[in-house]
Parts: sequence; structure tokens; C-alpha cells
Amino acid sequence: MGIRPTQWDRDAALTTARILLEIKAINFRPSEPYTLTSGWKSPVYIDCRKIIFFPRARKKLMELAVEKIGRHIGYESIDAVVGGETAGIPFSAWIADRLMTPMAYVRKKPKGFGRNAQIEGDVPEGMRTLLVEDLTTDGASKIRFANALREAGAIVDHTFVVFFYGVFPGAQKTLQEMGISLHALCTWWDVLEACADGQYFSAEDSAEVRRFLEDPCSWSKAHGGVGSAEEALAFKRG
Repeated sequence: MGIRPTQWDRDAALTTARILLEIKAINFRPSEPYTLTSGWKSPVYIDCRKIIFFPRARKKLMELAVEKIGRHIGYESIDAVVGGETAGIPFSAWIADRLMTPMAYVRKKPKGFGRNAQIEGDVPEGMRTLLVEDLTTDGASKIRFANALREAGAIVDHTFVVFFYGVFPGAQKTLQEMGISLHALCTWWDVLEACADGQYFSAEDSAEVRRFLEDPCSWSKAHGGVGSAEEALAFKRG
């Protein structure tokens, strides 16, 4: 994600993974794969929106988020925080409050006309803007939101998520080509490490999830999903 992970990053990733497991935001279901919005078939699913229900969990995760942002972006390098509709809104609000910056949110589709048609709150024109969402699979929504913000005059060089799938092709590359650095607290690999003691899922399920992570394209294709970034793009277009 642009900067070599430190021991702090590793510790934060495992803490995040354990919190997500504890609140049951993470599900393994190899026998009945999930279909993600991009058309990928996956034996794993995460619902980061569950975080909003658990005050102690979200407090710790937002503390880690702000520390990660400070370490990887800077403590005075963000002028505004913008959440992606809808899951990114609460996370952006909590992060903006801790960073003491203005906060807005960007819609999935324009509402009305003009440069601010997709942005609620105010347009961070000329401001160094952090785009926040709960998670990312292939990075498609980040690209859409970042383009809308840039068209309105915002400077968008960084995006933050609690969770990054970290397996599907093209996600980081596309963002990097746009000049956007992706920052995340943890990935599925961190979850597998946190599951190593067998407390949460069976050895069989964990082994199947590992097979998926090692070759997600083939696994998805074999289970009726898309098998490439190009197929995922076509799936989204309908």
C-alpha cells in the first residue's frame, strides 16, 4: 500500500481481525459461496457495517485507523474527510472528528446538476481529501467516488478502508494508476492468521478459504462466478 508494513501495522492488522471475528462481522461459507457485487464468487464475506453497533469495538478500530492515517499519510496532510455512500459515512464521520477536519459524503450517483451534484456537506474544492469507505474488493467504487470528487475540484491522493480483500486482480494497480494510495487496517490473510488457533472456524473451512486466497480467479470461476477483472467489470455493467 505504498509503505513497507511495520510491526505496528502487523499488530494493528491482527487486532482488527480479532475484533471483526469477535463481533461476527466475518463469515466463512465454502459450501455455499457468496456472490459479491462485482460478480466474484467467494467463500468468505465480511460485513463491516456491524461495527457501528459495537461502541467499544468501533472506538478501538477508529483509534487504529487514525494512527494508521497519521503514520502513512501524515498528521497535517489531510484537509477534509469524505465518506462514500452509504457504508463509508459513519466511518468518515468518526475519523473526521478525531482528525478535526470537515466531513462530507459523496453519492454513488449525481443528485441534481452542477459540480456538487454528488457531494453532500460542502465541496472540498482545492482541499487534500481523504476518501473513506468500510471496505474494498476490487476498488471499483473508490474509482467512481474519487473521480466525482476530483471533478468537483477536490485533491484525492489517498483512500482509507477498514478492510481490503487483498486478493482480486487489478484493485491496487488501478488506484495507483490514478495516483491514489490505498490504506487498510487488515486483509483476509490477517484474518486467516487470527484464525490459526481454530477457535472461530473449522480446519476444513480455513483450508478451503486459503485455496481461494491463493487463486481467487480460478476458485471463483469454478464456483460459477467471474474469473477475471474484465469479467467483473462487464458484470457490473450488466
